[in-house]
Amino acid sequence: MINRILALTVLLTVITSAGFAGPVRIKDLVDFEGVRGNDLLGYGLVVGLNGTGDGLRNSPFTEETMANILERLGVNITGEQFRPKNVAAVFVTASLQPFSRAGSRIDVTVSTIGDAKSLLGGTLILTPLNGADGQIYAVAQGSVIAGGAVAQGDAGSVTQGVPTAGSIPSGAWVEREIEFSLADLATMRIALRSPDFSTAARIESAINRRVGRRIATMTDSGTVDLEVQKSRARSPAHLIAIIENIEVSPEQKARVVVDQRSGTIVLGEDVRISRVAVSQGNLTLRITEEPLVVQPDPFSTGGQTVVVPRTQATLSEDPGVGLAELRGGTSLSEVIAGLNSLGVAPRDMIDILKSIKAAGALHAEFVVR
Repeated sequence: MINRILALTVLLTVITSAGFAGPVRIKDLVDFEGVRGNDLLGYGLVVGLNGTGDGLRNSPFTEETMANILERLGVNITGEQFRPKNVAAVFVTASLQPFSRAGSRIDVTVSTIGDAKSLLGGTLILTPLNGADGQIYAVAQGSVIAGGAVAQGDAGSVTQGVPTAGSIPSGAWVEREIEFSLADLATMRIALRSPDFSTAARIESAINRRVGRRIATMTDSGTVDLEVQKSRARSPAHLIAIIENIEVSPEQKARVVVDQRSGTIVLGEDVRISRVAVSQGNLTLRITEEPLVVQPDPFSTGGQTVVVPRTQATLSEDPGVGLAELRGGTSLSEVIAGLNSLGVAPRDMIDILKSIKAAGALHAEFVVR
C-alpha cells in the first residue's frame, strides 16, 4: 500500500503550465448574422415495405392518409377492407441551408411514428416540407436508406441498429427561397458559439489588423459588431470572405464533463486543483442463502419436512488507493493519469472528482450528464 501511495504521489506532483489553444479560423468559432439554416418538417408515407409497415388497427391515421392519397389519384376505396402491411406513416425532417436556391437539392431524414418494424426497402412518396411559418419550402421523395437490419423466425427475432429511421441523400427539391438580402446590411453581427471575453477581444483585434482600419467592435462576450461601410469591401459577402479565414487562438473556461452512464470523462487542459488529500475505497456487501432441509425421524408419525432458512451476510471494504495528497497546481490530466496507472475504474474516478469539487479544490466548471 505504501508503494502505491508513493507512486500516486509522484505521478501527481508534476506541475505544468497552461498553454493557449492552437489557432482556429474565425468561421469555425462564430456564426454570421443572417447566415443560418432553417429546419423543415413534413408528414408522409413510406410504401413498398416487406410486411414491416404499420399495423393499421393501432395506427388508424396511416389508413386515413393512404385513403386520401388514393382518392386524389382517382381510386375510391370507401367501404372497402383496405389493410395493407407494407405502408408506414413517417415524419420527414430536413435542414434548408443558408442561401439555398429553388431547384437545388437537400438531404432528408425519415422516421416512423407508428408501430412499423422496419423501413428497409421502402420508398417515400411525394411529401411537402413546411417551415415554421407554415409555408412549403421543399418536396421530398425517393428510396429510403435505413441503417439497421431485422431477422426473425417463429420463436424469436433479432434487431441490429435502428431500422425504423433512415435517410434519403439529396431526396428533396427546394421550391421556395428564404427571403434575406445580405447585400443591404450596413452593419453585421458576429455571434461566438462559445461566448468568452478574451476570444471576442482577439477576434476584434485580428479583424481590425487584417482590414487595416477599425471596423470591428466587441460589445460583449458573445458579440462583435462589424461596420461594413468602413471596411471598403464591395459587399458584406466580400467582407465575410476576407475575415472568415483569419486565425485566432480561442480561450475557454476550465471545464470537466463526465457521463455517468458510460463512464466517460472529458476535461480541458486548463483545469487545476488545489492541495487536497484523497482516500477512496470500495464497500462490498455479500449475502448468501444456504437453506437447510430438516426431515422427521424415521418411522415417526405426523412429522413434516421443513426448510430452515440460513442467511450469511458479510461486509468488506477494499482499501482502494488509500490516502494520497495532491499538491496545489497539479493539472487534472495528471490526476487522471495517476489514477489510471493504479487501475481505478472510470466510475470511481467520477466519484473522486465529485468529492474534490465538493471540497472546493477543483477549479473548473463541473458538468454531469
